[in-house]
Amino acid sequence: MKFVNLDVAKEYDLLVKLLEEEKPDAVIHFAEQRAAPYSMKSSKAKRYTVDNNVSGSNNLCCAVIDSGLDIHILHLGTMGVYGYGTSGGEIPEGYIDVTLPGGREANILHPAYPGSVYHATKCLDALLWQFYNKNDNLRVTDLHQGIVWGTNTPQTIRDERLINRFDYDGDYGTVLNRFLMQGAMGVPLTVYGTGGQTRGFIHVTDTARCLEIALNNPPKKGERVEIFNQIAETRKVRDIAKMVADQTGVEVNNLPNPRQEAAENELDVANRKFCELGLEPITLDEGLFDEVTEVVKKYKDRCNPTKILPASFWNKARAEECASLDPESVKIKSD
Repeated sequence: MKFVNLDVAKEYDLLVKLLEEEKPDAVIHFAEQRAAPYSMKSSKAKRYTVDNNVSGSNNLCCAVIDSGLDIHILHLGTMGVYGYGTSGGEIPEGYIDVTLPGGREANILHPAYPGSVYHATKCLDALLWQFYNKNDNLRVTDLHQGIVWGTNTPQTIRDERLINRFDYDGDYGTVLNRFLMQGAMGVPLTVYGTGGQTRGFIHVTDTARCLEIALNNPPKKGERVEIFNQIAETRKVRDIAKMVADQTGVEVNNLPNPRQEAAENELDVANRKFCELGLEPITLDEGLFDEVTEVVKKYKDRCNPTKILPASFWNKARAEECASLDPESVKIKSD
């Protein structure tokens, strides 16, 4: 595979040149700061997240237009664009039927309700896709993805050098992988608040499969932005913690929540589009946890326990409530 190192958010001319030279049928856009906690870490992190994510997406749209090529943009978004409050009904895939004043009916982009600066950039991305699709007929697919768990796909497991990165820290570690690491290491599970937050989950294998399906089913020229909800299922955080605790024997430790969010929420999400195109989602079966725990045990010596507790706080009130958390207090259970 050819590799070109350029900053999509800053090196616009090089991006246009690359598209003109390669003439791709599609571009998969992963070039964004990817963590909600990191985006809330400081003013510097907030500004970087907006500058990098929004500029990168805008540059890609402009570069496709300037290249003169008919390139399908495939963007990895987030379920967080919808917000995690109780909506009172199923969250549709991107667009929602509404009744406007006077009884007029319409199908509009689902209202955005971001819970972090990271999520806000994904909402801004969604508006950019809508604009360039309407104004320049760009073909765009936006994947509103849930929380990814797992480490390997059938391809990466063939060679150790292909194993995906495994983040377990408070900034980048997704909740299920974080729990599985903690369980394998004998560390109490870090549940924020009541654990009543409901989230959408998807295995990394299904993430790759969804990308393949979306690439093979691009929107036609002139069609509106295609939006898929890229999740397999929804679960409450405390239920996942109990599942991991029962399997590993570790305790559940409820910590003050570093995030500004509802303590409890429901989440009913449609994912029919991918299923109708052939996806058979992997769900949170306990037997599948072995894949992650084996990776954790193999690389146990690399774990830094001081990185396990949250280190990014949504506002001053959240930081004050979490002030008693001591990163040095986390100890790994010895063999």
